[in-house]
Amino acid sequence: MTETAFPAGATARRPQISFEFFPPKTADMEAGLWQTIQRLAPLCPSFVSVTYGAGGSTRERTHATITRILAETDLLPAAHLTCVGAGRGEIDDVISHYHQAGVRHIVALRGDPAGGPGTPYAAHPDGYRSSAELVAGIKRLHPDIEVSVSAYPEKHPESRDFDADIDGLKAKVDAGASRAITQFFFDNDLYWRYLDRVRARGIDIPIVPGILPVQNFKQARGFAGRAGASLPDWLADKFEGLDDDPETRKLVAATVAAGQVQNLAKHGVDAFHFYTMNRADLVFAISHLLGLRPSAQQAA
Repeated sequence: MTETAFPAGATARRPQISFEFFPPKTADMEAGLWQTIQRLAPLCPSFVSVTYGAGGSTRERTHATITRILAETDLLPAAHLTCVGAGRGEIDDVISHYHQAGVRHIVALRGDPAGGPGTPYAAHPDGYRSSAELVAGIKRLHPDIEVSVSAYPEKHPESRDFDADIDGLKAKVDAGASRAITQFFFDNDLYWRYLDRVRARGIDIPIVPGILPVQNFKQARGFAGRAGASLPDWLADKFEGLDDDPETRKLVAATVAAGQVQNLAKHGVDAFHFYTMNRADLVFAISHLLGLRPSAQQAA
């Protein structure tokens, strides 16, 4: 296998990692998130992203988390942004607010339908109709903002077929996106087949695999169902009987995720985006197995 996640000419280097967090709802959750950030920061991620609830439901908490990361760490934060339930003027204000705060990287997403996954999507009458339009809007307002977008190795649940799905990715790239981060997957063959389709369409931006360490298998099953991602039978088998055995479950989860990323790295992938679920333990262990070690400067 010679295809890699990056354009032709990329050379082998230290794996690049990035981490995704969600904004905390309570003081206890905020304390837990900050412990996670402090644990992971010495691994020197290329960026950390903070999610944004449907219709801006976590807007203030997202912005507060981003602001604190900028003020108290050397990390580069990427703010998620969706276009559900808001007009262009409102979204443009959020973009400019982020820019004023020092954010230079946005993860631009359409967002789930207001009624939740599986319900029909309806664009705001005065809003951005798609993530491609949102990308174009960000680049129009602030060309210096880097824009990442989503990609779907098993195609977006609402896409008619893979051709339509990749048409959507190409539209986002044409609008100015410079990186795609995939929905999580557990079967690496899905990623390689998707990458073949993407490269065949002339899309040469990095397609960074999104990795979900399975903290809780029942929870992961729910995430997968909402996202249209598959859970292989072999994965279910590995967690069978461990519902009441968190320590063994953690060991199994670390082994599974480490095997996945090491296999991808062996075949040329040199960047990984971890969905941390605001927890550090598994992600830190997997990063260690990738050969990453804490920076003394970051740890100080």
